[in-house]
Amino acid sequence: MEVSRAEKTTTGTGTDAQDHGVGYRLEGAVAVIELSRPAAGNALDVVLRHGLLGALRRARADHQNVRAVLLTGRGRHFCVGQDLKEHARALEISPTYAFSIVREEYNPLVEALHDLPQPVVAAVEGACVGAGLGLALAADLRVAGQSARFSTAFTGIGLAADSGLSGALAHTVGRSRAAALMLLGDRFDPEAARQWGLVHQVVPDGTASVEGLALAQRLAVGPTAAYAEVKALLRDTNPTDVAGTLEREASAQERLGRTADHRNAVEAFLSGQRPEFEGS
Repeated sequence: MEVSRAEKTTTGTGTDAQDHGVGYRLEGAVAVIELSRPAAGNALDVVLRHGLLGALRRARADHQNVRAVLLTGRGRHFCVGQDLKEHARALEISPTYAFSIVREEYNPLVEALHDLPQPVVAAVEGACVGAGLGLALAADLRVAGQSARFSTAFTGIGLAADSGLSGALAHTVGRSRAAALMLLGDRFDPEAARQWGLVHQVVPDGTASVEGLALAQRLAVGPTAAYAEVKALLRDTNPTDVAGTLEREASAQERLGRTADHRNAVEAFLSGQRPEFEGS
């Protein structure tokens, strides 16, 4: 798969580099990745899926310049999920072919989001449903506009879940609420999502991307080596494996204890100064 046809990385507020319907630009040390199929609600077709995977790989590879990632959508909606017109055409070929896309394309997308060492902020406006909700929940933090709407959506078309949705919901909101959200498929608003721990911050409509970028920029000047270890600990934690958790935490602390960021921060605190982090 071609990762990128756009070799030029734009900086600041200039024109986005576009690849497979996905915008990619640098705002300082933040890679802004924008789903850019607004006329279709950023529905995930093959072009958008490939472009998003390429953008995530690009951000990971450019870890020296990219210290945080913002995932957002152009237009009124974050992402309405799978493009059902494309899905219907695939079903005409065969159900086996249609659902091979889950393993071959959706699973790598979610894994790429989880595996990014940089913190990821998702900025959500409008609809965030189905696989779109799965992608948002694969980010580390979510900022939502007041009129954003969320839904699992899958049972409404006779399916269960993909894109890591079942695990993310059960882990965050508990099995009982996750069951209700997945079985009933009811929409829920950003305030409910915030109360359940699915959304970090609710902001006025039209400002989610701006506020999400501000949050990502705050993270970008922080101890990004520590952030990567935090992400790994959260990803690998098993609540019933106390001994394993303790060992993973101890190993992470040992690794971070050797970094310049830790040494410099301790010296800064002792001298009453504000620490500055370089990510190493």
